[in-house]
Amino acid sequence: MEAWKQEGTKRKVAYLEVTNVENVCAMDEKKIKNFHHEGPCPVRDVLCRFGDKWSVLVLVSLKANGTLRFSELARSLGDISQRMLTVTLRSLEQDGLIVRTLYAEVPPRVEYALTAMGEDLMPHIEALVGWTLDHMPEILAHRRQSQPSATPSAQ
Repeated sequence: MEAWKQEGTKRKVAYLEVTNVENVCAMDEKKIKNFHHEGPCPVRDVLCRFGDKWSVLVLVSLKANGTLRFSELARSLGDISQRMLTVTLRSLEQDGLIVRTLYAEVPPRVEYALTAMGEDLMPHIEALVGWTLDHMPEILAHRRQSQPSATPSAQ
């Protein structure tokens, strides 16, 4: 059992100190409606990592292909620039979701793989990707409907 789920273990969730997860769910609506942040929100800070264009795709590629070198990862993603892939990999490594292994060879070899925490995240990412695939036709249809037509309407 994870430490934060154990009875009596205190954990800060969105700046509120609570005892285990059930207490977060049991908070009354009045407290939730009147909740105001002071300073940056830690949940938003972590979730923004998955709101960018490339992080989720990097994680999915590493899950599907296993350990990859930089060039292999770039090929698996297609149209990502070298700089953007570098920035994305550094961010994911900084968050502990991937590990970068440098081999002292000539030329140097660098490989990227998911960490245990990255692996733990993948069922949630895969569910989101599955939902996207299931609803893509509907989403595209709504986008087409909401776009203004190229020809002016006759009135």
